[in-house]
Amino acid sequence: MNSRERVNLILQHKEADHVPAYPLVNSISSKYIGIGYDEWSIDPEKCAEAIIAATDALDLDLICTLVDLSVEAEGWGMKVKYHPNKAAVPDDSVKLITCPEDYDKIQVIDPTKALRMGNMIKTTKILADKKKADKHIVAFVFGPMGTLSMMAGMEVLLVDCIKKDRKEKVQAAIERIGETLIAYCDALIDAGADAIILDTLFASRTIMRASMWDKFEGPTIQKMAEHIHSRGAAVLIHNCGEGIYFKEQIERIHPEAINMLHLPPDCATKAELKEKYGSVTTLIGQIDPGFLMAADEDQVREQCRELIDAYKKDGGFILSTGCEYPEPLDDTFAKIMMEEARTYGKY
Repeated sequence: MNSRERVNLILQHKEADHVPAYPLVNSISSKYIGIGYDEWSIDPEKCAEAIIAATDALDLDLICTLVDLSVEAEGWGMKVKYHPNKAAVPDDSVKLITCPEDYDKIQVIDPTKALRMGNMIKTTKILADKKKADKHIVAFVFGPMGTLSMMAGMEVLLVDCIKKDRKEKVQAAIERIGETLIAYCDALIDAGADAIILDTLFASRTIMRASMWDKFEGPTIQKMAEHIHSRGAAVLIHNCGEGIYFKEQIERIHPEAINMLHLPPDCATKAELKEKYGSVTTLIGQIDPGFLMAADEDQVREQCRELIDAYKKDGGFILSTGCEYPEPLDDTFAKIMMEEARTYGKY
């Protein structure tokens, strides 16, 4: 059974030969071909080469195209800072949105003509051409509200969501970004992506109330998900916030899988999460990258086994980190995760 067959069964909530695994190791993939994070972030061919090298070295069960959270916002002219040893970030000295009227400048654009989104389309095509036969290609897309926060700043955006004279402008900008991201998803699917994983950063207690998220991003993210599904692609969610809103997101998005770091507010334990949502969507996670920074090998194995015990039954579980694998680490813990999935995770 290859990885593609294994993941297909798990997504159908059936038991495979063993639990699939995918630590989010793109953060260290550049090391496999000896280049810096900055070069990896801007060169689509080398980005794909590095992801493939990491996939082959670790025998990962799927491929995700997560690079950083600045990819989409760059298309509207946001300046980006690149670093050799960490993910690219917005250049905070040059904000795109500095006053309420600036939200009106965020119009629908052609993602294929944007530098970074265009590069990710190219990377996705290379990955699909070379690895789709036995690995699912999961294209990462930052959600519309998260993309807008890159341009405005998190604190500014949250305040503007409350102010009467600004929240309608925020809502309209989110909708226009959503239209652009639908076209971006189309291009990624055309390039060979089997699934789109939407980062719904704001859909957690860490940032805002569930009702507020549902009002501002819910309708747009639903429209995106419906369109992706209409293209025959799967929709996944990535959200590493505390108190991730499972119920509200499932109602809007109907995701095939959710990659989470923390439990949702309506589940006190892993057992409760499995019972309540384990037959509704596939659970992906839940190893904390912060834990990996301080753990030893035995502790990592213990954590893997705890998660496998909690979520393995009847399929519907992929062992993963709940967010990006720590860039300062080597791949030792990633190898342990893959080994535990293949051995302890046998069905």
